[in-house]
Amino acid sequence: MSEFKEIDLSKAKLYPFSLKERKVRVDDFAQGYSPGDDFAFFLDSLPRILKAKELGEFVDLILRAHQKGRPVIFMMGAHLIKCGLSPILIDLMERRIITGLATNGAGVIHDMEIALWGSTSEDVGRGLEDGSFGMCEETGSRINEALKKGEERELGFGEAIGEKMGELNAPYRKYSLFSAAHRLRIPFTVHVALGADIIHQHPSSQGEIIGKASLRDFRIFSQMLASLQGGVVVNFGSAVILPEVFLKGLNLVRNLGYRVTDFTTANFDMYPLYRPLRNVVERPHSLGGRGFSFIGHHEIMLPLLAGAIKAKCSIS
Repeated sequence: MSEFKEIDLSKAKLYPFSLKERKVRVDDFAQGYSPGDDFAFFLDSLPRILKAKELGEFVDLILRAHQKGRPVIFMMGAHLIKCGLSPILIDLMERRIITGLATNGAGVIHDMEIALWGSTSEDVGRGLEDGSFGMCEETGSRINEALKKGEERELGFGEAIGEKMGELNAPYRKYSLFSAAHRLRIPFTVHVALGADIIHQHPSSQGEIIGKASLRDFRIFSQMLASLQGGVVVNFGSAVILPEVFLKGLNLVRNLGYRVTDFTTANFDMYPLYRPLRNVVERPHSLGGRGFSFIGHHEIMLPLLAGAIKAKCSIS
C-alpha cells in the first residue's frame, strides 16, 4: 500500500450524458470520397471539425467579399513562385477573385527569371562558396533597367516590372504574375528590404530608385487597404516583411480616418511564426472581423484553397 494518501472520490458529482453538451457529433464526421466524385463533393466530405471547418468558413468569407465587390488581397513570399503556383494565382486574378497582390523583392526576381528563361532558383550553397550566388548579370540588369525607366514616370515598383515584361516580350510571360497584373490592371506592389535581394549586389542597383519605388508601392498598398472594410487579406508564406507592411498600412489608413474594422485575414505557412500570427491573424481584429491560421506546404494549400473557391463559386 502506498505511503501517500489518495484523494477520496466517493463524493464526486456525476451527471447524465444528456445534460452535457458535446463539441463533436457524427453529423460532422468525414464522408467517403470515391473516384468520379467532383471536387465540391470532396470539400463536403471533409469533417466539419477544427481546421477543415475553418477552411470552409474562410472560403465562404472570400466569396462573400467577392460577391459584394470588396477587396481580396494576396500578400505572398517568393516561395509561391518557386513552388510553381503562379498559374493558380493568375487564374484567380483572371476570375477577378484576387483584386490586389503584394510581395517582397525576391518575388520580383523569381517571377522575372521564370518569364524570361522558364527557370529560377539557383543552388545557393554552391554559389556561396565562390561568391557567384545571385551574380547573374541579366537578372540584375533587367530589373534595375525597369526601375530606372519607371522612376522617370514615377511608377511603383510593381508597375515598372509589369511594363518591362511587356517590353521584353518574355517568352514565358504566361507564367508571370507581374505580366498578368499589368495586363489585368490589378495593383501588385513590391516591398523591399535593402540588402536582402541578390540584385542589390550588382553595380547597376541604385538604392535611391529602389527605395522610392518601394515606398511608392507602400502608399499604393495602403490605398488598397483603405477600402478593406468587408474584404479579405491573405498572407501566404511571408514570415516578416509583408506582415509588417500590412500592420503599418492598416495603422496608416485608420490614422487617416478610414473605417477599416470588419474584415477577414488569414495566414498560410509551413510553421506557426510570431509576426504573421500577431500582425495578420490577431492584432488587426481588436475592433472586429476575424483571423485564421492554416499550416501546411504551399504547393498543397494554395491549390486546395483555390479549388475550394472555384468549386463554391460554381455552386453559388
